[in-house]
Amino acid sequence: MDLLAARDAVGSEMAFGWMVVLLLVSDSVVPGNSQNYTVSQRCMKDINTFLWDLNQDKPKEYAALMYDSFGKMGSNVKEGNVNQPGSLQQCRSAIGPGFSAQYCQVFLKQGAIQYFVGVCVPDSCSKEDVKRLVLCDRLQFNQRSLLSPLPPILTNQSSQEMIMTHCLADAVATDASDIACMCVCCVMLAIPLAATLYTAFRRSEQSNTVGPTTEFSQLNFYGTLNSNGLSGNEKNGGTLEENGTASPAGQCLSRSCLSSYFRGFSLQTTCKGVFSTSTSVQCENYASLNGIRVLSLLWIISGHSAQFPVITNLDNYKSWRKAVESSPIYVLTISGPVFLAVDTFLLLGGLLSATSLLSSIDKAEDNRILGLVANYLLKRIKRIQPLHLFTMCLTISLISLVRWGPYWFPFVETLMDCKAYWWANLLLISNLLPVHEICIPWTWYLSLDFQCYATTPLLVYIYRLKRSVFAVVVGGLLVITTVASAAITAHLHLPVFQPSKITSDNYVLYYYMKPYTRYGPFLIGILTGIYLATKKHQLLKEKWQAALGWFCCLSMMVLLIGLAYLLKETPAHPSVAHALYQGLHRPVWALTVSWIILACEEGYGGFIKTFLSFGFWVPLSNISFACYLTHPIFIILYNGLQETPIHYTDMNFMYLFLGHLVLTLVVSCALTVLVEKPYRFLKHRSV
Repeated sequence: MDLLAARDAVGSEMAFGWMVVLLLVSDSVVPGNSQNYTVSQRCMKDINTFLWDLNQDKPKEYAALMYDSFGKMGSNVKEGNVNQPGSLQQCRSAIGPGFSAQYCQVFLKQGAIQYFVGVCVPDSCSKEDVKRLVLCDRLQFNQRSLLSPLPPILTNQSSQEMIMTHCLADAVATDASDIACMCVCCVMLAIPLAATLYTAFRRSEQSNTVGPTTEFSQLNFYGTLNSNGLSGNEKNGGTLEENGTASPAGQCLSRSCLSSYFRGFSLQTTCKGVFSTSTSVQCENYASLNGIRVLSLLWIISGHSAQFPVITNLDNYKSWRKAVESSPIYVLTISGPVFLAVDTFLLLGGLLSATSLLSSIDKAEDNRILGLVANYLLKRIKRIQPLHLFTMCLTISLISLVRWGPYWFPFVETLMDCKAYWWANLLLISNLLPVHEICIPWTWYLSLDFQCYATTPLLVYIYRLKRSVFAVVVGGLLVITTVASAAITAHLHLPVFQPSKITSDNYVLYYYMKPYTRYGPFLIGILTGIYLATKKHQLLKEKWQAALGWFCCLSMMVLLIGLAYLLKETPAHPSVAHALYQGLHRPVWALTVSWIILACEEGYGGFIKTFLSFGFWVPLSNISFACYLTHPIFIILYNGLQETPIHYTDMNFMYLFLGHLVLTLVVSCALTVLVEKPYRFLKHRSV
């Protein structure tokens, strides 16, 4: 659910190694290799000019600026402050006689420590020239190297090895795919804006005709349901309005169908349901899901806000790691249980998809079942894909246009992946690709969710056909997904707690994103949805039953979080404890959340139901899908534009989270009314 779970909470050493792979480590060299150390003539001439002007008694200003832009060792190396980025902007501002300065990075290894140093060289030097200059030790000031090694007292190793070099381009380069993505974004935004102007013009002409328009706007394009956070805004699961029948919103509301489409795409229509704090009568019994959804989303955003800086540009990673490993207080940042929020969304997805499909089948009276299922799946695609593809194009455009800082690595990889593997996002199979090939990494969840979603019709069909067969199938699926998770964990020695001492690509490749290991919570959601949709009597009849249920539920939640801390060490050999926890903790978490929903539904939720059903959650729930898709973009932009490392303190990270959250809410409101809701109107349209 993240820039990638494989990149969760990695140390500076592991993050560095990942960066090097990204930048084609096959290009690497180390001293002693037989190579041609010849530097291009123009580069050598400009380097000699720079060094001559720098080594004078009174250095020239541009030379002093270039020298000052070189990365230099800071304090707190023992806690992870090993990278030496220097000053990118100051380097670019220096102009020498016949050349401008450019910022490059030299990636070095010293003992077990890997780091990069920012260097400022003439723009006539290529990265190969910089590599040869470093190997020949030609960058010196007062007969001392400008890339001095870290003191042996800090590294237990005095010699350096150079791995590779890279230069950041001063100008932004775009190609045809970047331009195409920009055009897609502009068109998708232009249509609702044009529709808004058109609708305003038409209303000014027909100010006395309000009946059809009023009816149309009240439906909010959620079929027969008003906006409530369940129907139109479920981020992960089916939507309750998907009943297989044409809603009144599908009727032409003016003399031409084009006019009705324009009204549907206009802000006058799409804005009305988004900011409402009321829950519709039909769905008020599910109002607690609004709070569960939003709280889970905040948990994810909090985790990502802490996770992303740790990957690349934290100057005291070891201090951060000691903190999050020592206290469950940090469960809201990035320790292992933070990603249980994903399982909560899978549970909600299964619950709502089952409820939706059963409602559709009942209304269809078992007629046209195949057509109903096809329509059900098509609606889901139309529900998620417009904003998903818009986010993909927006991210590619931003990565292409932004002038990144020294910590640019993950974002360029995302661009490379998108240009090669965009089709996987289109087909909703990106979670089946290797981790390093996923375009817009956090969208892997949409693929997983749709794959789980597509199984609901079959399970509902089996349920309606024969209950005993359904029980066997469900039991078998739960056993399979549990055993698969446990077996993979044991065989590959996977961690269950983040940050772990070893960041294993196998964790993502074979476990974290795969449907056969993550299906359990969705399946439990389907069971919960079937029960809620078909129950005739309350399950809870006495207060003591509810009290016992709440005690077991809350105790199990605490136990799941606590066990993650007890099992925080990555096993060096197959571990039964790790395997059992990995196989069971996600389905068990889903069961605890199912209990909360059931208790609230049957009148035993108390103040918890009151809290989860606050009207405050409804508008936030309405934009939750857009929040999930857009919040990593703000985190990426913030981290990628940094020229210096970020220092971990609780206060700093709290402000980062709040800042990312506010920006996410504002932009998500705009994208919900401009992209998500307008394009969802198409699935209710029947001509």
